[in-house]
Amino acid sequence: MPIFLWDAETRKGERKKGESEAADEAAVRGQLRRQGFRSISVKKKPKDLLENIPLFKKKVSEKDVVVFARIFATMINAGLPLIQCLDLLGKQEQNKTFAKVIGTIKEDIEGGSTLTDALKKHPKVFDELFVNLVAAGESGGILDVILQRLSAYMEKTMKLKSKVKGAMTYPISVLVISIGVVSVLLLKVIPVFQKMFEGMGSSLPAPTQFLVDASQFTQNYFLYAVIGLIVLVAAFKRYYATEKGRLTVDALVLKSPVFGPLLKKVAVAKFTRTLSTMMASGVPILEGLGIVSKTAGNRIIEIALMKTRQSISEGKTIAEPLVETEVFPPMVVQMIAVGEATGALDTMLAKIADFYDDEVDAAVGAMTALLEPFMMVFLGGIVGGMIIAMYLPIFQMASVAG
Repeated sequence: MPIFLWDAETRKGERKKGESEAADEAAVRGQLRRQGFRSISVKKKPKDLLENIPLFKKKVSEKDVVVFARIFATMINAGLPLIQCLDLLGKQEQNKTFAKVIGTIKEDIEGGSTLTDALKKHPKVFDELFVNLVAAGESGGILDVILQRLSAYMEKTMKLKSKVKGAMTYPISVLVISIGVVSVLLLKVIPVFQKMFEGMGSSLPAPTQFLVDASQFTQNYFLYAVIGLIVLVAAFKRYYATEKGRLTVDALVLKSPVFGPLLKKVAVAKFTRTLSTMMASGVPILEGLGIVSKTAGNRIIEIALMKTRQSISEGKTIAEPLVETEVFPPMVVQMIAVGEATGALDTMLAKIADFYDDEVDAAVGAMTALLEPFMMVFLGGIVGGMIIAMYLPIFQMASVAG
């Protein structure tokens, strides 16, 4: 429904302004009369010309969905009807894109759809995990409990992602700064020294000559180098989009000396946390493993989980196939086996997730402590080496003159 901007006056003569969602202008004036207002002007809210262009559309963040789930759970727990909850959530939502999604969900439910079916129409906002847990909550009559679990799960997942991003930020920043500094030196600084060196009339030291040649090459082929880099990135993306490419790259990532162990711990924490939340919410383990494998983020781990799912469907325990995959640490497999034997697998998975959250914290701290001095030496070595190479001919001249 369209949104109208209105200007009205109370019985005491106070001016009020606001906006209302209604079928037409007459409906808005009727709403104002019932509230005791005298309408002065009612006009349709102008559309934002950029709102329908995907580039300018504000994305719905994970944080938006977390806040939505938490408030939604509180409202349902307080006894508010589903449609009224969605109406209030849509009106108070600051993200216009998300507000439209909530409005569409409300309209679908008013038309007879279930909440699960309405959410399925927005896969970019509500993933398969969210939809399946809501379905379990609707069928079990515990939607508020499920939404609380979902919001708690998503908050912990967000914290995990932020830890990994934080670990990656420092080395990437130093690398970008290094490339920028080297480019400026090669394009702007060394050509000035080169003109000075030409007037010396003597051969340059090998490091200086190498820098001069590198500078000339960069000046002549800088544009081609940028184009080549873009082509290389595009080729890598295309290769990674293939099954063979994704398997190769994901396997190399897991085997990498610094980031590999960290990413394995993140994968274990995410897998156990997700499966624990789904099982505690009443989702069958086979269905849960199918969804968890799709959200693994690594093809090697995804295949391992799908093999586990296949083995369970053939009557095996969850621990047996996990051992065969060689992706998950023995301790994790043993704890899962204990959880299965005691009938408290969801609780055991949650404990493993908590343990590995702490492990990720420790791994990020250790990696940052290791990378900081290494990156500083790397940056200092490159820049310092270039500066020494530029001044070598001057030092030579000084020694000859002495």
